[in-house]
Amino acid sequence: MIIERAYAHPPAGREDEWPWSLACVRSLAGRGLRFTAPVTFVVGENGSGKSTLLEALAEGFGLDPYGGSHEWRYASHREKSVLGEHIRFDAAPGGRRMLTNWSSRTGFFLRAETAVDALDREGLRPHAVSHGEGFLGAFRDKFLRRGLYVLDEPEAALSFTSCLELLGHLRRLADDGAQIVCATHSPLLTALPGADILEVDATGVHRASWQDLALVDHWRRYLSDPHAYLRHVLD
Repeated sequence: MIIERAYAHPPAGREDEWPWSLACVRSLAGRGLRFTAPVTFVVGENGSGKSTLLEALAEGFGLDPYGGSHEWRYASHREKSVLGEHIRFDAAPGGRRMLTNWSSRTGFFLRAETAVDALDREGLRPHAVSHGEGFLGAFRDKFLRRGLYVLDEPEAALSFTSCLELLGHLRRLADDGAQIVCATHSPLLTALPGADILEVDATGVHRASWQDLALVDHWRRYLSDPHAYLRHVLD
């Protein structure tokens, strides 16, 4: 692991402004976020602040806010977010050198809305293959070295079997000393053995077990009886 804890302190007098007003950011500014496993999944409803947290983690680490690998640090003209400017890290025992030496920082930031352009910039030619194959190309060709990998809903372009392939990549990275933080809505990804799960809601950020996640419960019940859900939106 590289990062043991992330935290941020809001500028004086701006505690009630966005993004500091988000419950998950209040958790970050309060006790901070502790990482206890090489792979951490962040789950929660749309609008809960998952992407805001992940963007700040990537930016604070030095990855380009547009997305891409450490090789393209500061390549875009996109400015750091307010939260990214203020985030700080406590290093894990194996991550002190990487956090104290900018030139040794490696990793990748995959953000859903800019992924295709960022992968094209990496030379992976996502336009020449299917959307999912473009994502898998990044996992196969760029997720190779020990570093920090920040992923925002990577399952969006992937089939069931491709998600399983992604899990294999994440496990190998973690076994090689990398750290992964991934925002997701996928019960398949969050089932990775040994992964830590942080659930984001209106009260902040809380650790959760896979079987107790709302997204797992909803998918289980939907697959068991789709009409129990569909009758509320189709009738």
